[in-house]
Amino acid sequence: MRIVITGGSGFLGSHLCERYVSDGHEVVCVDNFLTGARRNTDHLLVEKNFSRVEADVSDRMPVEGPLDAVLHFASPASPMDFLKHPIETLKVGSHGTIHCAELARRHGARLLLASTSEIYGDPLEHPQRETYWGHVNPIGPRSVYDEAKRFSESAVMAYHRTHGLDTRILRIFNTYGPRMQIGDGRALPTFCVQALRGEPITVFGDGSQTRSFCYVSDMVEGICRLLASDCTEPVNLGNPSEVTIRELVDEILELTGSRSQVLYEPLPQDDPRQRRPDISRAKSVLGWEPLVPRREGLRRMIDYIRGELRI
Repeated sequence: MRIVITGGSGFLGSHLCERYVSDGHEVVCVDNFLTGARRNTDHLLVEKNFSRVEADVSDRMPVEGPLDAVLHFASPASPMDFLKHPIETLKVGSHGTIHCAELARRHGARLLLASTSEIYGDPLEHPQRETYWGHVNPIGPRSVYDEAKRFSESAVMAYHRTHGLDTRILRIFNTYGPRMQIGDGRALPTFCVQALRGEPITVFGDGSQTRSFCYVSDMVEGICRLLASDCTEPVNLGNPSEVTIRELVDEILELTGSRSQVLYEPLPQDDPRQRRPDISRAKSVLGWEPLVPRREGLRRMIDYIRGELRI
């Protein structure tokens, strides 16, 4: 296949570029490097079946030639990033999605949208199934990301119904692994950095809120299976192994041998108090479920961050 991956130099996008290149497909990475990093895909530039285009997909999609698939992963994804770039986040979820859909429509390509568990907001249903419509504050500070992704799902389905576009919608739950920005404010890499440096670990709220963390290799496998499937309904991908934030901190302290103290800060507005995917659809349709246990994934993540910090 010839595949376009927007946001291809971001954390998850770069792993997808690597996977599809290694599988022998031709990959065109499109990124404006607002939050992505060139170094994430620099090692792929020597591959004859990989190319990289610097462009903002909110403005245009400068890709020529035949295409088989368009994977739309461009967007700030951490709260620190989308709160810093609120307008850009809204534009890439709206204009960027439309541009990707038009590109796929012109070439008769399949479109896969990277949506998010954030579309469920602070959920009243637990665990969250794809049929749940969500509990989102449409004017809160997090809404720039939540509503951008909700709009992008609506746009993709409109193209599917109106133009018969071959579409896939992926709802990503918390994912972690190498190439995460260690300073982007997300809980897991932040805790690892603080523990390794011996700094106080900052927990927002009382630590009883829950998350479910999926290792990046498992997420990439699920995405590849979804793209190859016939499922046009949204699919949750994530690890249903739920953990409280305080339990996560304790695991990281144990694995790092850190004696960092834990400091508690007020919970940010609209921060979800629980998050856990129901992956029944992924199991039945894709034959997928995560394989990497959290403890093993944390060891790998800590080793990566230790290397980044040169500790």
